[in-house]
This record gives sequence, structure tokens and C-alpha cells, in this order.
Amino acid sequence: MSITTGSIGRVLADRYRIESALGSGASAQVFSAWDVALRRQVAVKVLHPALAADGSFLRRFRAEAQAAAALHHPHVLAVFDWGEDGGEPFLVLEHLGGGSLRDVLDAGTLLDVPQAAKMGIEACEALAYAHSRGFVHRDVKPANLLFDEEGRLRVADFGLARALAEAAWTEPAGAFIGTARYASPEQVEGRSLDAKADVYSLALVLYEALTGSVPFSADTAIATLMARVGAFIEESPELGALWPVLVRAADPDASLRPSAATMGNALKEIAAQLSPPEPIPTLGRGAGSRRAAGDGNETSLGGPPGTGVGPGTGPEPGGNTGLGESARPGGGVGMGGSAGPYGGTGPGGGAHRASEANARQAVPDARQAVAGHAGARVGHGAARRRRRWPWVLAVALVAAGLLGAGGTYVAIRLQVFVPSRQVPRLTGLSAVSAARRLRAEHLVLDVAARRYDVSVKAGDVASQRPGPRSTLKQGSVVHVVVSLGPPPVKVPSLTGLSGCAAMRAALARAHLVASCTKAHSTSVPEGGIISVSPDRSALWGSTVAVVVSSGLPSVSVPDLSGTDCAAAKALLASAHLAGSCTKEYSTSVQDGQVISWSPSTTATWGSTVQVVVSLGPPMAQVPSLAYDSVPEAVAALQGVHLVAGNVYGPAGGRVFYSTPQSGQWVQEGTAVNLYTQ
Repeated sequence: MSITTGSIGRVLADRYRIESALGSGASAQVFSAWDVALRRQVAVKVLHPALAADGSFLRRFRAEAQAAAALHHPHVLAVFDWGEDGGEPFLVLEHLGGGSLRDVLDAGTLLDVPQAAKMGIEACEALAYAHSRGFVHRDVKPANLLFDEEGRLRVADFGLARALAEAAWTEPAGAFIGTARYASPEQVEGRSLDAKADVYSLALVLYEALTGSVPFSADTAIATLMARVGAFIEESPELGALWPVLVRAADPDASLRPSAATMGNALKEIAAQLSPPEPIPTLGRGAGSRRAAGDGNETSLGGPPGTGVGPGTGPEPGGNTGLGESARPGGGVGMGGSAGPYGGTGPGGGAHRASEANARQAVPDARQAVAGHAGARVGHGAARRRRRWPWVLAVALVAAGLLGAGGTYVAIRLQVFVPSRQVPRLTGLSAVSAARRLRAEHLVLDVAARRYDVSVKAGDVASQRPGPRSTLKQGSVVHVVVSLGPPPVKVPSLTGLSGCAAMRAALARAHLVASCTKAHSTSVPEGGIISVSPDRSALWGSTVAVVVSSGLPSVSVPDLSGTDCAAAKALLASAHLAGSCTKEYSTSVQDGQVISWSPSTTATWGSTVQVVVSLGPPMAQVPSLAYDSVPEAVAALQGVHLVAGNVYGPAGGRVFYSTPQSGQWVQEGTAVNLYTQ
């Protein structure tokens, strides 16, 4: 569906006057319109007329539009109104002037890590808000991430993707391909989509915004989705500090992905450690971020700011299917067929990237020979190109005539006049330094591939073709392979292993290094594993931290002085210890209070402390001494740990009375007075 200008001036629902076309997709056209009732600028998305004939779609559309209009969040594109006019369903949306992330990428601009972190935080806040209200977006992609004039993010098209997905009407070929670029692997497995699918898609969008490519892109939609089943995204130097967050958000197992809120919190923690982000060069701000090729001298062929015109027009960046690495001319649609900066492609677009073949076509050897140097730039203005064309035509005609009569000799002579350059050694240099080194020799760098390499640092050149000291004509291309650093490897399971030595050996077999430390644990027996970090994947040769249990920890035994048995047990329980009480006589500790405890300073978690409680001083019962002689009475008293006191009466008489009296309990050692007659 192309952009229609015949609707300009039309008034929808006697309220919204269409003023200009903003974009077109497979299922909708987007217009800038004037709300004559509230006197404000709005965006109107008019859906394909064929959808009006689908009763189930209209019911779903009305329900989703009404629900989406209830979403009010700073980072969710506002839905002002919805309705139907002339059999065409339409949505009235907030009008933004900053374009979409798709426009930014199509202009050849990639985000740096602070910019991507800021945008990811705002997108996560919008998704978390919508998810908490039962909305799953289902169509998170660069074309649905919009910016206002100040660069603040809005997420568009909540609810519309679900309504379109359940419509009987089929979008043109290629619409699903756009969807597959950012779709989660559970789609190919036939599972229902939940909020974790939006998290996966956002991770791929951020990956593309940083690297310029979408992981797992293949020639067909089904091949793209199949490539994602069970696969993790690869690390790239451009991801920087965001790599750990993105690899978890794009986990092929939806149950292991974080929620949008958790992902947003993780991005906030990283952003707090980064420098403040530069403004994203949205429409109206101009370009200024780093280019996809990483070469600061790259020449932009884009149109004026705000036009949306770039090196070409087309669908989400890709090959003929919209899923490859290179841009292609021609109109196209984004995922789900949404339109323009409100969910698809506008009048322009296309990725600002050139393959090796494009580079050779842009600066052919014959033109280098005529120009005399390989540093000639493309696009010095329309007037200069018009002045140069007669000379180019004249040279071409002369060359054609000469080729007709011994032209081979002329061609050889032309090449002779192109200076030769010696190829420098590039291995070990960063890609940026290698490009700068080649420019000094008037040669061109082409990053032919990026591969994992265990011996070359990420971002450095691992190999080059042709090799150093080779000779090339000025302006020729040197192809390099840039290292992605060590590859990720799967962390092996350490379950069942005991002791650091066994774990070091298991990790060494997986090309990983173990950092084994011990810690006390109340739940893991001695020698068992408390934790492994990282536990799923790690870079080749990196260190995996393993914490092994050294058994139960020791705890301090509390002071039990002055307590009784019950209070002592309560204090011990608060220190994760048990208490066992025994009783003993004591002449110094009051009856019922703790005399001593063992161990007294530290004990193993959960062990028992022996507590001794006082029975008070030892007691004895005064025996019956009636009719005993004094010596007999003394002996009887000594037998029960008592002593004879004063004797009142004849010394040779018999005892008839004592104090304390017979049968009384007294402390051991008490003196008993004897009365005789």
C-alpha cells in the first residue's frame, strides 16, 4: 500500500482534517492531521479498507483501541481517539516530531552504550507499565520506538499488533518477515506469547541499535525463527557494558528472561556508572553519532534533516527478504505492516552501509586513474556533478575509440599511472587504527568478518588479506577479520562434584578457570557447591567463581549469667543454638539461676550448649539424737555433714533435745546444739 495523496484535505469523522502524508505500510497509512475540535496537531493512522470487511478484526480493533486509549504513561504513545470513516478504521495518535529509531538507524547512525542504555530504560518502563495492565505489545521493533522533539521515547502500537494478528485479512508478502526480525523463538514453537516475548524483542532492537545488525537473521522468516531456538546472542565489542543484560533478556528460554521492570532496573544500574548520554540524533537534531562503518570519513548521502530520505528506501534493513545485512532500494514495510514513524517506513529510509561490491562500484579503478588519486569523495554537490559529466562522457568516448583500436594497451597504460602502495601489517591493531593506517597509504579497509578468537583481543584485527608487504594499487581494498575476543562457552554442570580440585578439573576441560573459595553454609553440606557465577555461559579462558561449603558456621554463645533454664534456652535459640540444662548445688549461686555453660564462647551453628543451673547450697536433715550419748550424737551429725554445737547439760548425760530439732532440713555444715540430762 503506497502513500496516498488523494486523502489530503479529507476530514475524518467530521473532526480530523488530513494535511500531509507521513508514511505507509502494508496495513495502514499515517497522516499528519489537524484536530478541528481541540485545535491541535495529531497523527492519524488509517488502516487498510479490506480490514473493515473482517468482523472479527473490527471487534478486536475496537476492544484493543479502547483499552490502549486508557494507557497513560510518559513513554507510551498516547491514543487520543479511534473510529471508522467510510469503511476505514482509524486511530488518532499523539503527534511527535522526532521520528523513530528506524529513521535513526536508516540514516546510518548507531547508538553508543550510554544512549542505548537510556533508550532501553525508557522502553522498559513503558513495557513494564503496559504489562502490569495486561498488555503484551507483540511487535516491539525500531519503527515502533518513536521520539519527541526533545528526544524522549514513546512506544507505539500497543494492542494493534494483536488485533492484526487475529484478522482474517492477510498482509502482503514480506510483512511477516519484518516481524520475524525481532520475534522471540517461542513463536516458531507454537507457544502463546507473554510479556517475556516483548523483552526478547527489545533486546534484539538494542543489539541492532549498537551493532547495526540483528542476530540470527536468515533468508526466510521461518529460518530466522528456527535459528533462535535454543541459541544465545553472540557478544560484540559494541555492546560494551550492556552485554550481560542483553544476553539474559534474549535467553531462548522465556522462563529465564527477566521481566521488563527487572531489565530496566539492570540498565539503570549500568547507566549510573556510564557517562551522561549525548542526545540521540533524531529527526530535526541531525546526525552526529558514530557511523556503522566505524570510519569517521564516511560520506553521508542522506537528504536534509527531517525528510526521512537516506541512501535508499526499503524495509527493515536487510537483503531481498528484509533479513540480511545490506540495504536494497524500493519501498517496504516493517513488522506487522505498520506505517511510517508510527509503525513502519516513511517516504525514505534504508541502511547507510556499503558492502565490498558497493565500494568497488563507487570508486572503480578506471575513475581512480582519471582522477589521479583514490581519495576522491562522492557527492560534492549537484552543480559540480553536472559540470563533471561532460568531461566524463568525453573521456568515456575517447576510451571507447581507443579500445576499438588497440584499447588493451591504453587500459594497461591507465593502470600504470595509478600509484602502488605497500600493505602495512594490521594484525594486532584495533579496527579504527587499522583503517587510519590504511588511509595513510591511500588504501581502504573492509571488515570482511568478525569472529571469535582466543588469542586476539576483541576489536583487534586477527587476520588480513592480502598480507603485509604485499603491493596494491592505490585505492584498493584490504580485507580484515576483526576479533570478537574469546568465544562464549557453556559452563559445565558441577553437580555431584565435591571439593575444589574436582571443580577446577571440570572447568579446565571447558577452557575455563575456577576461582574456588570456601564459605560456611547452613543448608549445603561440607564440600558441596553453594554457588557458581556465571552459571550458564562464560567467555573462553575467563574465570568462573565457585563457592564451596566449608560446613556449618560458628556462632558466638551469648552470656547466660543471671538467667534461669528457660531464659537461657531462649537466648541460645536466638543465636541458632540449642540448650540442655542440668542442676547442681551451689553455695554461691542462687537456687534456679545458671551456674555455668559449655562451650562458653563459640559453638557450631545448631549445636547444643550444656547449661548448669543452681540448686542452691546443699541441705541435710537433722537426725534423731534422742537418748544418744554426746559422742554418739556427734558421730550421727557428722554422718549427714552437720557439726555438733554447744552441749548444754552434763557431758556424760544423754541427749534429750537439739536445736535445730530432729527432722529439720538445714544447710550442710550447720552447727546443732545438744541438750543432755
